[in-house]
Amino acid sequence: MQSLDKIPAILKTGREQLTFDNKSLIFFLSDFWRWNVSDILSNATRGRFAEFIVATATNIDITIVRDEWSEYDLITPDKVKLEIKSSAYLQSWTQKKLSAISFSTKAHRFDNITDKHNETPKRHADVYVFCLLHHANKQTVNPLDLNQWSFYVLATKELNNYTRSQYSITLKSLQSLTQPIFYNQLNSEIQVKHSLNLIDIAQAANKETWQ
Repeated sequence: MQSLDKIPAILKTGREQLTFDNKSLIFFLSDFWRWNVSDILSNATRGRFAEFIVATATNIDITIVRDEWSEYDLITPDKVKLEIKSSAYLQSWTQKKLSAISFSTKAHRFDNITDKHNETPKRHADVYVFCLLHHANKQTVNPLDLNQWSFYVLATKELNNYTRSQYSITLKSLQSLTQPIFYNQLNSEIQVKHSLNLIDIAQAANKETWQ
C-alpha cells in the first residue's frame, strides 16, 4: 500500500526541464516562474513576495522551501511564528482610484497539524507583520524597491485585544495601534513585539504557581 504522507518540497534551481517520452523539452522551470509570477503587483503574488521580504529581513533560511500549508506563514531562527499580510494602493489592473487599505486578521478553526477543526478560532502566529506597498504612482511603482514599503508589526495579543473587529483591520486603526517602520527595522521590531507575548506567558505561569 502506498504511503500518503506529506511530500517534502525540495528547493529547485530553475534549470529543471519539462520532459515528454523520457526526453527533455526546451522548457525550463524558470520559464514557468517568469510566466507565472512576474506580475508582483497582483494580489496573490504580492502576498507571497511580502513573505519573502520579511523572511530576508529576519534571517530566515530561504534555501528551505516555503511551507504552503503551515498554520502560520514563517518562523524565525528564534522560533517566533509570523503571520504576514500585505496590501497596496496600486494594482496591476486599470483603477479609477487608489485601493482602500485593509488587512485580514481572521482567526482560523482549522489546524493543519492535527488536520481537525477547533471549536474556537485561533491565531497560531506569535506576531503579525502588515506589509504595505505604500507607493502611489503607477509610473514609478517598483515592489522590488523596499523603500516603497512600510511595515506595521503587532503582537498577536494586541490583535486579540482589538475590539473593533476580529476579521480585518484598516490602515487608520492599525496606525492607532503602532507606528510604521522600514525594512531594516523589521527584525528588531518583531523581537520587541514578541516580548509582549512572553510577558503574558510569564505572568500566567506566576499566577498558576501562586494558586
